[in-house]
Amino acid sequence: MVARLGGDEFAILHQGNTTRAELAEMAGRLIEAVSAPIIIDGNAILPATSVGIAVSPDDGSSVADLLKNADLALYSSKDGGRNRYSFFEPAMDEAARARREMEMDIRAALSRHELSLSYQPLIDIETGHPVGYEALMRWNHPERGAISPTEFIPIAEETGLIVQLGEWVIREAIAEAATWPDHLSVSINLSPAQMRSPGLISCIVNTLAQTGVAANRVELEITEGVLMQDSETNIAILHKLNDLGLSISLDDFGTGYSSLNYLRAFPFKKIKIDRCFVDGIDSRDDCRAIIQSVVQLAKSLGMTTTAEGVERSSQLSQLNLEGCTQAQGFLFSKAVPASELTDLSRPAEHLPRSHYV
Repeated sequence: MVARLGGDEFAILHQGNTTRAELAEMAGRLIEAVSAPIIIDGNAILPATSVGIAVSPDDGSSVADLLKNADLALYSSKDGGRNRYSFFEPAMDEAARARREMEMDIRAALSRHELSLSYQPLIDIETGHPVGYEALMRWNHPERGAISPTEFIPIAEETGLIVQLGEWVIREAIAEAATWPDHLSVSINLSPAQMRSPGLISCIVNTLAQTGVAANRVELEITEGVLMQDSETNIAILHKLNDLGLSISLDDFGTGYSSLNYLRAFPFKKIKIDRCFVDGIDSRDDCRAIIQSVVQLAKSLGMTTTAEGVERSSQLSQLNLEGCTQAQGFLFSKAVPASELTDLSRPAEHLPRSHYV
């Protein structure tokens, strides 16, 4: 029996004494059949299929349990890259339970004041002193202790909670920047879900008005993932933010699919070179060649460049030779609370030249 559950999800009920090998073969045939190209108006559409399999009685004896466990296996297949099948395993249920608990904790984290911001400096390579700080979210759970952003940010994005968290970051980071000298900027990361939020622009405008921070001191960082989803709509939003005077940076440059096309579609103020290239700049010719090309491209387009993940003096020296504008990484400082930031009490012209370069 084949049934449509809704949207693009279907269920197949197969009855009989069937082995797991036969079920796997059936799922493989299904994936192959559905993935055949479909021609619409001369364009080839390539469908992708993910299959989750639950077997009674091992994986449940009720309709509800079988559907739930097949669904968990389905999402495991999607996470694995689609066009594949997965059998349900008990660990999937444990992972789902842990995810639900994490989601509930995230919802309560703001009201319990468990979230905070840390700031990592952006260093001007020529002068050697900070020109701004990137705001990074931190979570200190009362029972679990410090929870890495890599654990809770993906769940917040999947559930839409990132919109609420993101608005909190915007308000907190800009309010903190209001206490800094005017030559220092604050960088804030935006997720794809935030770009879809109708309250994004009003949140930024209201916060700027309340704090008195100049718009050009706020830098919004986006990744190519933002532009890959509803690109025309998101580019229109970026233009509105740009018109307000905010700086827009393209983060993790070089790790996506269409970076050059995005540079043509929107006038970014800055390109942030991903750490995977920076890591090998002092030891690999290909990394040096890529960074050299990115820096020259940015210069020709009137953009600055920030190298992420700088950890060694040899990396910084090579970045300086290639003409990179800014650097960020553990060589200078890890992300720290605002109370631990240095050089916040002196204007830029009185800051000593660094000995990094």
